[in-house]
Amino acid sequence: MKVTVDRSRCTGLGICESINPGTFEIDDDDKLVILQDGIPDEDVQGAHQAVASCPTQALSISA
Repeated sequence: MKVTVDRSRCTGLGICESINPGTFEIDDDDKLVILQDGIPDEDVQGAHQAVASCPTQALSISA
């Protein structure tokens, strides 16, 4: 599984980072950084929660 971000929608609010800091990080320029190429098994639930919680619907998960 992999998380992707639609940069045209992402506003850098950081909700995803607060839910799953192992996968997401907002850098010093308020840009979202995906920290891992794939989602480790222990982060899958948090990644799904972060994607569902994104107010701008900028995140998605693919196989």
